[in-house]
Amino acid sequence: MSSHERQVVRLALLSPLPGLIVALWLLWSGDYQAPVRWTLTVALLVTWLVLATVLREKVVRPLQTLSNMLAAIREQDYSLRARQANEDDALGLAMMELNALMDELRSRRLGALEATSLLRRVMAEIDVAVFAFDESDSLRVVNATGEHLLGERAEQLYGRPASQLGLAECLRGEAPRTIDLAFRGQRARWEVRRGAFRQDGRPHQFVVLADVSRALREEESLAWQRLVRVLGHEINNSITPIKSLSERLHQLLQRAPQRDESRGELREDLERGLSVISGRSEALSRFLASYTKLVRLPAPKPGDVDVSAWVNRTVRLEHRMNVVIEPGPTVTLRADGDQLDQLLINLVRNAVDASTETGGGVRVRWSVVGRKFLLVVQDDGLGLPDTANLFVPFFTTKPGGTGIGLVLSRQIAEAHGGALLLQNREGALGCEAVLTMVL
Repeated sequence: MSSHERQVVRLALLSPLPGLIVALWLLWSGDYQAPVRWTLTVALLVTWLVLATVLREKVVRPLQTLSNMLAAIREQDYSLRARQANEDDALGLAMMELNALMDELRSRRLGALEATSLLRRVMAEIDVAVFAFDESDSLRVVNATGEHLLGERAEQLYGRPASQLGLAECLRGEAPRTIDLAFRGQRARWEVRRGAFRQDGRPHQFVVLADVSRALREEESLAWQRLVRVLGHEINNSITPIKSLSERLHQLLQRAPQRDESRGELREDLERGLSVISGRSEALSRFLASYTKLVRLPAPKPGDVDVSAWVNRTVRLEHRMNVVIEPGPTVTLRADGDQLDQLLINLVRNAVDASTETGGGVRVRWSVVGRKFLLVVQDDGLGLPDTANLFVPFFTTKPGGTGIGLVLSRQIAEAHGGALLLQNREGALGCEAVLTMVL
């Protein structure tokens, strides 16, 4: 029992004590029988103790209620309510005000939770990477896009310094600005925005990174698609009648009787010329048809893709060379299997074309690093003299090539949230194509 409660009990017992003493003196000094005296004495004493106990409860119980409600406020539990709340007395009014405070705090907490939930949802859905660092440049907050950019889960990133994450440059210098940064072995152009805030009284900085390179590539892709549509429409309108007329003239020339043998050479020249016109028209039609894949590439239809089965099945389609498969871990991707087949077919075909010139080989391997899946197609060719235009439509280093394979492959990779990098091998001839996807 606390000192306050002891004081309450003491006052409850002492307050009626003078009256009780007088009553007992009158009772025992009067002319009463012994049974009456003892009965009344016991009744007075019991009443005295009961009233003292009730008085204690009336004083201490409301204070305990107030204490419990204040403790609940400290623990951010706003579900308790005082039952004695009313406007008729001071204690009831205090309880009513405490209930109103509980309702207000509960409403504010609910609003804060909803705002926090909305903020987290927005951070998870926006297509920019958001990072927050404390005063020692250690990472404290990262959104889903930032996890994808760094290729690791937030739990593995928290507490690591910005210099280790490759973000130290983002915390210095002017902002906003555009800089070149490399993540997961791929260099791109990024727009950096930075701001400051305080949490728990400590200064923090947040950094927002937007991939300018991808946006530029998307605009470039749309421009190429519009160009291909226009060129395809106009060229097809010209090729179709040319091809039709050349085939018709060739048929008429074959049916026409040869009356003058001296014109035999002229007839052969005409037939040869018409064949060339027809053949080149057909080749140009096929050339344009390959570029319609850029325009008509559908959105991926995700499904479960077993990497080992996918690689073995696709590599077996290449018959010109025995492509070596270096088995990796058991992995299942959530992706469009048909589009991944097309991507790997293009990469293996390019690697075999390059290695055929030198008599080298081609190897395919895959691995998992954190949340990243990496597929590498490596060849022993001559390497790449220029990598600046590799993903530009119509650009090709192969005779008779269309310049469509790599562009289409990168579109497929980026449509799956991944990336495709083509680079020369270090310390050896040849190059390697690296496909990166997030698990």
